[in-house]
Amino acid sequence: MTGAEASLPPSSEGPRLLDHLIELRARLLRGVAGLMLVFFALLPFSNRLYAWLARPLLDKLPKGGQLIAIDVASPFFAPMKLTFVVALMFAVPWLLYQAWSFVAPGLYQREKRLALPLLVSAVALFYAGCAFAYFLVLPSVFAFLAGVTPAGVAMMTDINAYLDFVLVIFLAFGASFELPVALVILVLLGWVTPTQLRESRGYAVVGIFIVAAVITPPDVVSQLMLAIPMCLLYEAGILAARWVAPRAPVTR
Repeated sequence: MTGAEASLPPSSEGPRLLDHLIELRARLLRGVAGLMLVFFALLPFSNRLYAWLARPLLDKLPKGGQLIAIDVASPFFAPMKLTFVVALMFAVPWLLYQAWSFVAPGLYQREKRLALPLLVSAVALFYAGCAFAYFLVLPSVFAFLAGVTPAGVAMMTDINAYLDFVLVIFLAFGASFELPVALVILVLLGWVTPTQLRESRGYAVVGIFIVAAVITPPDVVSQLMLAIPMCLLYEAGILAARWVAPRAPVTR
């Protein structure tokens, strides 16, 4: 070893990577522990949670209508599955906090100022989409389906099939309500500008109605109940994008 080589400081890349992996492991364990804590706290209320979820359908069924369990273990696994999903939704702020605590030290101050409001907005909009689906969309969808059921046909849905249907609706509306956040991110990345978003409004409306027709049940009411809020959220996204868009330097 030469004198020049001996004077070089030892590489710290290995220890730094190990520290990051240990920190990541700790954050993951804390996130999973928080999720499991919420899950076990909600477990005694599994049947009540399912009864609450089934209320939009049961209120629209004819007198004597009810949900049925085709599989032997469905009365046990369906409420358990719902409880885990509810626990995950409740634990999302805690999980995102762990992810933020791991990522934030490596961000610049401007990135922190932008990322945190976007993160909070994304969570709030997803919850708003799920609430909109439960309180407004599902009752109208089930009223339509109950109204078009042929005479002599008993509308009796399996509890697993109902749970999967409702969760898909929640996911679709929750994700659709993220439109403003998606537009702001596209503007921040420089892929589009607020002016281009305004000029493409007509194409966006057509695309929104196509998406609404694909991801909603085959009735006009639910399609409009998704398309109209998405159009309003598109306008909100344009306003938010104008606010965060990078300012062009002033030339003298």
